[in-house]
Amino acid sequence: MCELLAMSCRHPARLTSSLTALASHAEGTSRNRDGWGLAFFQGRDLALYRGTEAADTSSMVRWLEACGPRTKLALGYIRHATQGGIELANTAPFVRELNGRIHGFTHNGNLAHLFDDAAPTKGHYRPVGTTDSELAFCGLLSLMEKQAAPLHDLPPLDARLAAVAEMAGVLRRFGPANFLYSDGDTLFAHADRRLQPATGRVEPPGLYRLTCPRQSSSELLERPRSPESDAAQRAILLASVPLTDGDWMPMPQGSIIAIRDGEQVAERQI
Repeated sequence: MCELLAMSCRHPARLTSSLTALASHAEGTSRNRDGWGLAFFQGRDLALYRGTEAADTSSMVRWLEACGPRTKLALGYIRHATQGGIELANTAPFVRELNGRIHGFTHNGNLAHLFDDAAPTKGHYRPVGTTDSELAFCGLLSLMEKQAAPLHDLPPLDARLAAVAEMAGVLRRFGPANFLYSDGDTLFAHADRRLQPATGRVEPPGLYRLTCPRQSSSELLERPRSPESDAAQRAILLASVPLTDGDWMPMPQGSIIAIRDGEQVAERQI
């Protein structure tokens, strides 16, 4: 199954050791060699980098490890192709515009027969590629577009969280539905289940969470610019499996969290 990565922090930072660790999981006999992608949010827009080569062999990934943009919010993944061929159209993060803002989405798990269901295709959003993940994203945005808000603004957090929970409930009927989604303001994460190499079974946890201590957040993300800026930083990392040493905590199955500026601001259990 694909592996996911997300970062939310109070002050702009760069992914460093966590990105290096994610890319290393595509090495050798890993199944996650079918592409990679990273989205670095910048206000209402984002910088998107993707490739269909394995992340550990990508010169672009190595450049991003050393010189990637600073951001307060990032999404990334390495791909194991279960639905859709190895091509850019099937490579996440998938992005779309809604109400003058760019939204991004990554997912892992095989949502069997999702294309047979009408729910994700009722809005005007349509997938470019042939993956279940992109179709799921289109379904989520179809729910989001029903919520009225002035141009460039966002609906209330509770309304957005309810839409995420509704789509998570739909997707879980079709298979493992771990996903990360952001509208540029808030990072939403739904933890379900995934294939566990140790047991060979598809079971929880589907995502892990690391709340970075202030004194170590710079080591996980970038070198501190000054003791003052390091002390003021706060960050939360999410990943399919722990990527660094530290107190990575498994997220319960069915949990949905909303994170803004490195701090959890809402939670729901489905």
